[in-house]
Amino acid sequence: MTELTKTDTCLPIYFTAVAFLHVAYKISRTGFTDELMDVLATITGQSVSRRRHPSQCSSELALTKAAKLMKDVAISSRSTMQLIEIELSKATDLNTLELVELLQRSAVEHLTTYRQLEARDFGSVVTIVTMDFEAMYAYKHGDYQRCLQLSTQNVRTLLCAVDMPDISTYPEIIQLLDDDIVSLTALTLIVNPECRRHSLSVLITQLALSLYLMTQCQLKLRHSVMSLTQTLDYIKLAQRRCPAECTLDYLILKMIRALIVIVS
Repeated sequence: MTELTKTDTCLPIYFTAVAFLHVAYKISRTGFTDELMDVLATITGQSVSRRRHPSQCSSELALTKAAKLMKDVAISSRSTMQLIEIELSKATDLNTLELVELLQRSAVEHLTTYRQLEARDFGSVVTIVTMDFEAMYAYKHGDYQRCLQLSTQNVRTLLCAVDMPDISTYPEIIQLLDDDIVSLTALTLIVNPECRRHSLSVLITQLALSLYLMTQCQLKLRHSVMSLTQTLDYIKLAQRRCPAECTLDYLILKMIRALIVIVS
């Protein structure tokens, strides 16, 4: 973390976010372990006593200590701090699912801060929207109105952009997305298991993701055909500009276009 800070002040923020997501991903698959506690302690700059055996940490004490680490992280959003306080106040009910939620929420806040710093430093040469991860998080938690608002703003900003950031579909990030995106990613692996070695095959542009979230929210909120027709025009424009090598962008745009055509 010290060396990352020397290189670029933005990197520790991004690294912390990905580390939180990595721990959340590992907890979901293998449960909470001593090793993951050590990772959290290291990333948050805290110290914890080492246990003699790398046994499964299933006790309320271990989970509460992990949540305490998350509480000590400097997080800008008051809502998340309040959430962490609530979880700590009912430590007897704390479980791994709640810890995963705290980690994901904290990661999204760090990623949003990272986007804001990106926009500050590179906004003059690249079009960057800063609320893409917030939109993903809102969609994941069923706040479709909030997600639609953010995604619509993002689409209008990005539609004519020449360059823009991408979102990775590695396991740490894909846990914030839904089953359809996971299925598309799996499809690329079935067709070509080596595709994960090529960066363009694991990335989704901010525009494609925003159009996907926008379309899905409109469908879930039962928007009018007129509203969907406007979105369809946005999708067609994005498709015309989508390079052939951007596999996931191509598949996502094709899928949401078909969804709108079916409904219309």
